[in-house]
Amino acid sequence: MSRQSVIQILLIAATLAIAWRLLAGTGQRTQAVRRLGLLALAALAIYSIIDPSKTWTRLANVLGVGRGADLILYGLVVAFLGFVATTFKRFRQMELRYTRLARRIALDEAPRVSDLFPSAAHSPAPDPKGTDAD
Repeated sequence: MSRQSVIQILLIAATLAIAWRLLAGTGQRTQAVRRLGLLALAALAIYSIIDPSKTWTRLANVLGVGRGADLILYGLVVAFLGFVATTFKRFRQMELRYTRLARRIALDEAPRVSDLFPSAAHSPAPDPKGTDAD
């Protein structure tokens, strides 16, 4: 067995393990398109591992990029920027949710005025007209 076939087997196994881990996620039906895209990407990754010289170099030549490695780098930069943008959005929404939750808990657990000043709860209400009955 040559070194090239050993690394191919290891890369294919790693790709399948990562794809399996991502597919065994939450199980929501709304993620179906994401999962199909992941399967297509895993299949492309496995194919490019088996035959690297043809896959990316041909695609790069069709797209007008010099080498397949450059095309992969450009794709990874775009994917990374997309990841950063979606992660930022997700964390911002989570921060807003935590802020609202903290406010709600603070209001729910705040002591009532009648608990702080028991005599104020039993005193008569002030006369709205401003006249005293004395």
